[in-house]
Amino acid sequence: MGETIKKETINILDVEVYCEHSISEKPPIILIHGFLASTFTYNQIVPNLSKQYSVLLVDLPGFGRSEKSTTFNYSFENYTKLILAIMDHFKLESAFFVGHSMGGQVSLNVAKYAPDRVKKIVLLCSSGYLKKANRFLRYGSYLPLFHWYAYRYFQKKDVRGVMERVLYDHSLITNEMMEEYKRPLMEQDFYKSLLRLLRHREGDLSTEELKQINTPTLLIWGKEDEIVPLKVGEKLNDDLPNSELVVYEKAGHLITDEKPKEVYEQIVEFAK
Repeated sequence: MGETIKKETINILDVEVYCEHSISEKPPIILIHGFLASTFTYNQIVPNLSKQYSVLLVDLPGFGRSEKSTTFNYSFENYTKLILAIMDHFKLESAFFVGHSMGGQVSLNVAKYAPDRVKKIVLLCSSGYLKKANRFLRYGSYLPLFHWYAYRYFQKKDVRGVMERVLYDHSLITNEMMEEYKRPLMEQDFYKSLLRLLRHREGDLSTEELKQINTPTLLIWGKEDEIVPLKVGEKLNDDLPNSELVVYEKAGHLITDEKPKEVYEQIVEFAK
């Protein structure tokens, strides 16, 4: 059995942030989810990880059970400040980082701005090389009723269809999984925060910026990832000077659900 995970909401940078954690004398690992996701991304691996590590999972503002703030700046720079402030809150001088999808870019930004606080990084199907939203969408996000268009767009989406895109093995889809990913879509303020993210989000780190990150990095990818194709992982591996890439066959974007044992073992081995 892993350690008991405490669940609480804390106020950081004037925004309510949902966290799950088990902090002790064990080495700390911070796990950051991706776009439209939450701490639920890691539910298959945290019980085992918490046997050997202090674990800290965060729902980024705008997602999961955290506040869908209409005043928070949803830039990578501000997410970085938020993560560093959360580390201060829990008195963590440094930690291992695990980032899935967009959470990979957040982790890389923390390593860029505060390299002394990041021991190693594990990137799980990390986003990479995405540009800033185009000018039309950024300007459109200021229109008074634009969030209603976003609401209608997502309400038309079939959650199961989305899950089938992120998982290679569709038999892994459960009602609990669909409910967890659907929950924030039911909140009206989610769409307002989503438009703020569209407005504030910088582009992903460039090749030149990535080459300056010397933090040891392990990239883990599903070969059949339709959301962030393997070629992105290969390019990240080329650009990061101290990295290695592991690829799993018959796995898609939600690698923690499709290969939980393998991902857990890779993290433990890499963190040693």
